[in-house]
Amino acid sequence: MDKVYRLMNIITMGQTTPTSPPEPEIALKHRRASRWFHWTNFPLLALMIWSGILIYWANDIYHIDAGDYRLKFFPRGWYTALGLDHRLAEGMAWHFFLQWFFVLNGVAYVAYTVFSGEWRQLVPRRGTFRDAWLVVLHDLHLRKTPPPQPQKYNGAQRILYTLIIFFGVFSTLTGYVMFKPVQLYWLRELLGGYETARFLHFWLAVGYVLFFVLHVVQVARAGWNNFRAMVSGYEVK
Repeated sequence: MDKVYRLMNIITMGQTTPTSPPEPEIALKHRRASRWFHWTNFPLLALMIWSGILIYWANDIYHIDAGDYRLKFFPRGWYTALGLDHRLAEGMAWHFFLQWFFVLNGVAYVAYTVFSGEWRQLVPRRGTFRDAWLVVLHDLHLRKTPPPQPQKYNGAQRILYTLIIFFGVFSTLTGYVMFKPVQLYWLRELLGGYETARFLHFWLAVGYVLFFVLHVVQVARAGWNNFRAMVSGYEVK
C-alpha cells in the first residue's frame, strides 16, 4: 500500500517516475593489429634514436650560427653527463640490428592498412587541411567552436600520421645510403649525395622527437578514455 500511495503522490504532483541513467556505450576504436604495430614501433623508434645519438657523437657537425655564436645541438658536456660518448661501435651495432625490426614492423603496418582498408580513415582527403587548421586554432584557444571530429581521426591527425609514414620511408632510404654509399650509389645520387642523405637522416630523427612530444601532449589532453582505447581497443562513448 505504501508503494501505491507514493505512486499516487508522484502522479498528482505532476512528477514523473525516476529513470536510471543510460548505460555507457562501449565501441571498438582500434583493432588489435593497429595496437600491436603502435606499441611495437614505440620502443623500437626510441631505441633507434638512442643508438643514433651514440653514432652522432663521433661527428656531430650540425649547428646553428647566430652572429659570433655557434650553437651545437648537443654540447660535448651533454654526451659525457649522460654517458653517450665513446660508444660509437655500440651505437652502430644496436642501430644496424634494430633497423631490421623497425623496417619489418613498418612494412607490415603499411601492408595491413592497405589490405584492411583502414587507409581510408588515415590518409588526407578533401577538406583535411581546412579541418586541420581548425584543430590548430582550437588547440591554441584562438577558436572556441570545436573542430569537426570524425569517427576516428581528425584532419590534423590524418596529416601527421600519414607524414610519419613517409618519415619512416625516407629514414630507411637515407640510412641505407649512409651504411652502403658505394653499393647503393644509385640511391645515393637519387637522394642528392651522401651529405644530403646524412642531413635528411638527422632532421628526420629530429622530426620523430617533435612528433613524439606533440603526440604525448595531445594524448594527455584527450584524456584517459583515448589512451585506454589504444591499450584495450575500446572506448566509452
